[in-house]
Amino acid sequence: MMKHGMQFFGGCLLLALLTDAAAAERSVDKSIVVPATLDQTWDAWTTRDGIVSFFAPDAKIEAKVGGAFQIYVNPLGEAGAKGADDMRFMAIQPKSMLSFDWNAPPHLSEARQQRTFVVLRFAAVSEKETRVSLHHTGWGEGGEWDKAFTYFDRAWSSVLENLKKRFESGPIDWTEWMNTLRKMQPQKK
Repeated sequence: MMKHGMQFFGGCLLLALLTDAAAAERSVDKSIVVPATLDQTWDAWTTRDGIVSFFAPDAKIEAKVGGAFQIYVNPLGEAGAKGADDMRFMAIQPKSMLSFDWNAPPHLSEARQQRTFVVLRFAAVSEKETRVSLHHTGWGEGGEWDKAFTYFDRAWSSVLENLKKRFESGPIDWTEWMNTLRKMQPQKK
């Protein structure tokens, strides 16, 4: 009886492990230590001035649950094509965690119709260093989802590196970026 009980237990354990493996979602997971205090790092993600200092040339940020977390990579674009239009904060635990919904870039219109989710965690490493850990999940399968996943696997690395550079050498100057966008804008008659 003991032998059969152990086999049953082993079979259940194997089934549980396989079920967990099948249920696991793919995610983009990144982490970086920035040369800034926890307060400075938190402010970089939860204020318009902070976002503009490293992420994009414009933003609408209302750091409260349900508040706007809109990042305008192309502030000159039409509504709905500026970048992360209509995104919002989903949860906020001050100076510890925040999450927001997210969408694919405008050129991936099929995937852009749905939302994914990003969780950022903040931890002081020292008085003047903070670890930011990013977890991006909620990916669909097939179609443009693989392209969106690949895009954000690269893009989040750049965003986090820009955050680090912001504290090493100062805020990003978006002048050249905006001049390029202006040149790409269709001329109105």
